[in-house]
Amino acid sequence: MSFKNYRTSNPVFSNYIWRRDTRSERKMTLTGIFLKSLFSLFLLSLSVWYVWDLVYQGINVKWYTSGGLLAAIIFSILTSYRKKWAPITTPLYASSKGLFLGGFSALINKQFEGYPEQAVGVTVITFFVMLLLYKWRIIKVTKKFRSMVITVSFTIFMIYIISWILSFFGIYNKLIWGTSWFAILFNVVAAIFASLTLMLDFDFIDRKLGKAPKYMEWVAVWGLLVSLIWMYVEVLRLIKKLTIRF
Repeated sequence: MSFKNYRTSNPVFSNYIWRRDTRSERKMTLTGIFLKSLFSLFLLSLSVWYVWDLVYQGINVKWYTSGGLLAAIIFSILTSYRKKWAPITTPLYASSKGLFLGGFSALINKQFEGYPEQAVGVTVITFFVMLLLYKWRIIKVTKKFRSMVITVSFTIFMIYIISWILSFFGIYNKLIWGTSWFAILFNVVAAIFASLTLMLDFDFIDRKLGKAPKYMEWVAVWGLLVSLIWMYVEVLRLIKKLTIRF
Protein backbone atom coordinates (compact mmCIF):
# COMPACT_ATOMS: atom_id res chain seq x y z
CA MET A 1 0.00 0.00 0.00
CA SER A 2 1.30 3.48 -0.88
CA PHE A 3 2.13 5.62 2.12
CA LYS A 4 0.53 8.68 0.58
CA ASN A 5 -2.80 6.90 0.42
CA TYR A 6 -2.68 5.88 4.06
CA ARG A 7 -5.17 7.43 6.46
CA THR A 8 -5.71 7.41 10.21
CA SER A 9 -8.43 8.82 12.43
CA ASN A 10 -5.88 10.70 14.49
CA PRO A 11 -5.04 13.97 12.68
CA VAL A 12 -1.61 13.82 14.29
CA PHE A 13 -0.68 11.04 11.87
CA SER A 14 -2.07 12.63 8.70
CA ASN A 15 0.06 12.74 5.55
CA TYR A 16 0.32 16.52 5.79
CA ILE A 17 2.43 16.18 8.91
CA TRP A 18 4.49 13.20 7.78
CA ARG A 19 5.00 13.66 4.06
CA ARG A 20 8.10 15.88 4.09
CA ASP A 21 11.72 15.81 5.24
CA THR A 22 12.22 12.09 4.59
CA ARG A 23 15.90 12.49 3.64
CA SER A 24 17.17 13.15 7.16
CA GLU A 25 20.13 10.93 8.07
CA ARG A 26 18.83 10.05 11.53
CA LYS A 27 15.57 8.14 11.37
CA MET A 28 12.72 7.48 13.76
CA THR A 29 13.16 4.46 16.05
CA LEU A 30 10.92 2.60 18.46
CA THR A 31 13.39 3.16 21.30
CA GLY A 32 13.36 6.87 20.66
CA ILE A 33 9.56 6.99 20.74
CA PHE A 34 9.49 4.93 23.95
CA LEU A 35 11.97 7.15 25.81
CA LYS A 36 10.33 10.35 24.66
CA SER A 37 6.94 8.96 25.68
CA LEU A 38 8.21 8.28 29.20
CA PHE A 39 9.60 11.80 29.45
CA SER A 40 6.37 13.36 28.21
CA LEU A 41 4.27 11.27 30.58
CA PHE A 42 6.54 12.37 33.43
CA LEU A 43 5.93 16.03 32.57
CA LEU A 44 2.19 15.40 32.29
CA SER A 45 2.13 13.62 35.66
CA LEU A 46 4.09 16.43 37.28
CA SER A 47 1.54 19.00 36.09
CA VAL A 48 -1.35 16.80 37.20
CA TRP A 49 0.15 16.44 40.67
CA TYR A 50 0.75 20.20 40.97
CA VAL A 51 -2.85 21.21 40.16
CA TRP A 52 -4.26 18.24 42.09
CA ASP A 53 -2.44 19.49 45.19
CA LEU A 54 -3.81 23.00 44.67
CA VAL A 55 -7.36 21.64 44.56
CA TYR A 56 -6.92 19.91 47.90
CA GLN A 57 -5.50 23.11 49.36
CA GLY A 58 -8.81 24.72 48.53
CA ILE A 59 -7.40 26.91 45.78
CA ASN A 60 -9.58 27.70 42.76
CA VAL A 61 -7.88 26.06 39.77
CA LYS A 62 -10.28 27.29 37.10
CA TRP A 63 -7.60 29.34 35.39
CA TYR A 64 -5.12 26.48 35.57
CA THR A 65 -7.49 24.00 33.91
CA SER A 66 -8.90 26.37 31.29
CA GLY A 67 -5.48 27.91 30.62
CA GLY A 68 -3.90 24.47 30.34
CA LEU A 69 -6.55 23.32 27.88
CA LEU A 70 -6.16 26.44 25.74
CA ALA A 71 -2.36 26.15 25.79
CA ALA A 72 -2.58 22.46 24.80
CA ILE A 73 -4.71 23.41 21.80
CA ILE A 74 -2.19 26.07 20.76
CA PHE A 75 0.77 23.70 21.09
CA SER A 76 -1.13 21.07 19.11
CA ILE A 77 -1.68 23.54 16.27
CA LEU A 78 1.99 24.56 16.36
CA THR A 79 3.08 20.91 16.25
CA SER A 80 0.76 20.27 13.30
CA TYR A 81 2.11 23.11 11.19
CA ARG A 82 5.70 23.29 12.45
CA LYS A 83 6.84 19.71 12.81
CA LYS A 84 10.44 20.65 13.57
CA TRP A 85 9.23 22.46 16.66
CA ALA A 86 7.88 19.19 18.07
CA PRO A 87 10.88 18.62 20.42
CA ILE A 88 9.70 21.78 22.20
CA THR A 89 5.95 21.83 21.59
CA THR A 90 5.31 18.20 22.56
CA PRO A 91 6.73 18.51 26.10
CA LEU A 92 4.85 21.82 26.44
CA TYR A 93 1.68 20.11 25.24
CA ALA A 94 2.12 17.36 27.84
CA SER A 95 2.67 19.87 30.64
CA SER A 96 -0.29 22.01 29.57
CA LYS A 97 -2.62 19.05 29.24
CA GLY A 98 -1.52 17.93 32.68
CA LEU A 99 -2.79 21.21 34.14
CA PHE A 100 -6.20 20.53 32.65
CA LEU A 101 -6.29 16.89 33.66
CA GLY A 102 -5.10 17.72 37.18
CA GLY A 103 -8.03 20.00 37.87
CA PHE A 104 -10.55 17.85 36.01
CA SER A 105 -9.48 14.67 37.78
CA ALA A 106 -9.12 16.19 41.26
CA LEU A 107 -12.61 17.69 41.17
CA ILE A 108 -14.10 14.34 40.20
CA ASN A 109 -12.01 12.61 42.85
CA LYS A 110 -13.52 14.90 45.48
CA GLN A 111 -16.97 13.59 44.54
CA PHE A 112 -15.97 10.04 43.71
CA GLU A 113 -12.76 9.12 45.48
CA GLY A 114 -10.45 6.76 43.63
CA TYR A 115 -12.16 7.08 40.25
CA PRO A 116 -9.27 8.85 38.46
CA GLU A 117 -6.93 6.05 39.52
CA GLN A 118 -9.40 3.50 38.17
CA ALA A 119 -9.60 5.40 34.88
CA VAL A 120 -5.80 5.46 34.60
CA GLY A 121 -5.70 1.71 35.22
CA VAL A 122 -8.32 1.03 32.56
CA THR A 123 -6.49 3.30 30.09
CA VAL A 124 -3.11 1.60 30.64
CA ILE A 125 -4.61 -1.88 30.34
CA THR A 126 -6.52 -0.88 27.20
CA PHE A 127 -3.34 0.53 25.66
CA PHE A 128 -1.47 -2.75 26.07
CA VAL A 129 -4.44 -4.83 24.98
CA MET A 130 -4.75 -2.80 21.76
CA LEU A 131 -1.00 -3.08 21.20
CA LEU A 132 -1.13 -6.87 21.54
CA LEU A 133 -4.18 -7.09 19.31
CA TYR A 134 -2.27 -5.11 16.70
CA LYS A 135 1.03 -7.00 16.98
CA TRP A 136 -0.66 -10.39 16.91
CA ARG A 137 -2.85 -9.23 13.98
CA ILE A 138 -5.99 -10.36 15.82
CA ILE A 139 -7.54 -7.13 14.56
CA LYS A 140 -6.22 -6.20 11.15
CA VAL A 141 -6.05 -2.56 10.13
CA THR A 142 -7.74 -2.82 6.76
CA LYS A 143 -9.07 -0.06 4.54
CA LYS A 144 -12.63 -0.78 5.68
CA PHE A 145 -11.57 -0.76 9.34
CA ARG A 146 -9.79 2.57 8.93
CA SER A 147 -12.76 4.09 7.16
CA MET A 148 -15.14 3.03 9.94
CA VAL A 149 -12.95 4.37 12.74
CA ILE A 150 -12.30 7.65 10.94
CA THR A 151 -16.00 8.24 10.22
CA VAL A 152 -17.24 7.46 13.71
CA SER A 153 -14.41 9.35 15.46
CA PHE A 154 -15.03 12.43 13.34
CA THR A 155 -18.76 12.24 14.08
CA ILE A 156 -18.11 12.03 17.83
CA PHE A 157 -15.71 14.95 17.62
CA MET A 158 -18.28 17.12 15.80
CA ILE A 159 -20.99 16.24 18.33
CA TYR A 160 -18.70 17.33 21.18
CA ILE A 161 -17.82 20.58 19.41
CA ILE A 162 -21.46 21.44 18.70
CA SER A 163 -22.49 20.59 22.27
CA TRP A 164 -19.64 22.71 23.63
CA ILE A 165 -20.67 25.70 21.49
CA LEU A 166 -24.30 25.35 22.57
CA SER A 167 -23.23 25.37 26.21
CA PHE A 168 -22.16 29.01 25.81
CA PHE A 169 -25.80 29.83 25.10
CA GLY A 170 -27.01 27.96 28.16
CA ILE A 171 -28.11 24.92 26.15
CA TYR A 172 -27.16 21.75 28.04
CA ASN A 173 -27.31 18.60 25.94
CA LYS A 174 -28.43 15.92 28.39
CA LEU A 175 -28.26 13.30 25.64
CA ILE A 176 -24.46 13.72 25.73
CA TRP A 177 -23.56 15.05 29.18
CA GLY A 178 -26.40 13.54 31.21
CA THR A 179 -26.75 10.10 32.79
CA SER A 180 -29.52 8.66 30.63
CA TRP A 181 -29.05 5.30 28.95
CA PHE A 182 -28.42 7.09 25.65
CA ALA A 183 -25.75 9.30 27.26
CA ILE A 184 -24.06 6.26 28.77
CA LEU A 185 -24.21 4.40 25.44
CA PHE A 186 -22.71 7.40 23.67
CA ASN A 187 -19.89 7.47 26.21
CA VAL A 188 -19.26 3.75 25.74
CA VAL A 189 -19.06 4.16 21.97
CA ALA A 190 -16.71 7.14 22.35
CA ALA A 191 -14.44 5.16 24.70
CA ILE A 192 -14.35 2.21 22.31
CA PHE A 193 -13.41 4.33 19.32
CA ALA A 194 -10.87 6.28 21.36
CA SER A 195 -9.12 2.95 21.93
CA LEU A 196 -9.48 1.91 18.29
CA THR A 197 -7.64 5.02 17.12
CA LEU A 198 -4.59 3.57 18.85
CA MET A 199 -4.67 0.66 16.42
CA LEU A 200 -4.42 3.03 13.49
CA ASP A 201 -1.67 5.00 15.19
CA PHE A 202 0.35 1.84 15.94
CA ASP A 203 0.03 0.83 12.31
CA PHE A 204 1.11 4.20 10.99
CA ILE A 205 4.12 4.44 13.34
CA ASP A 206 5.10 0.89 12.41
CA ARG A 207 5.15 1.87 8.74
CA LYS A 208 7.29 4.94 9.38
CA LEU A 209 9.96 3.40 11.63
CA GLY A 210 13.37 3.77 10.02
CA LYS A 211 11.94 6.10 7.38
CA ALA A 212 10.72 9.33 9.02
CA PRO A 213 13.31 11.83 10.36
CA LYS A 214 14.42 11.61 13.99
CA TYR A 215 12.52 14.66 15.26
CA MET A 216 9.28 13.04 14.11
CA GLU A 217 9.52 10.81 17.19
CA TRP A 218 8.22 13.79 19.14
CA VAL A 219 5.30 14.12 16.74
CA ALA A 220 4.55 10.41 17.21
CA VAL A 221 4.60 10.85 20.99
CA TRP A 222 2.26 13.82 20.68
CA GLY A 223 -0.16 11.70 18.65
CA LEU A 224 -0.16 8.89 21.19
CA LEU A 225 -0.78 11.38 24.00
CA VAL A 226 -3.78 12.78 22.16
CA SER A 227 -5.33 9.30 21.87
CA LEU A 228 -4.48 8.24 25.44
CA ILE A 229 -5.82 11.41 27.00
CA TRP A 230 -9.05 11.15 25.00
CA MET A 231 -9.47 7.57 26.16
CA TYR A 232 -8.76 8.47 29.81
CA VAL A 233 -11.31 11.29 29.80
CA GLU A 234 -13.97 9.07 28.24
CA VAL A 235 -13.34 6.25 30.72
CA LEU A 236 -13.46 8.63 33.70
CA ARG A 237 -16.68 10.22 32.48
CA LEU A 238 -18.19 6.78 31.90
CA ILE A 239 -17.33 5.56 35.40
CA LYS A 240 -18.84 8.72 36.87
CA LYS A 241 -22.05 8.36 34.85
CA LEU A 242 -22.49 4.71 35.81
CA THR A 243 -22.03 5.56 39.47
CA ILE A 244 -24.63 8.32 39.37
CA ARG A 245 -27.00 6.15 37.36
CA PHE A 246 -26.80 3.15 39.68
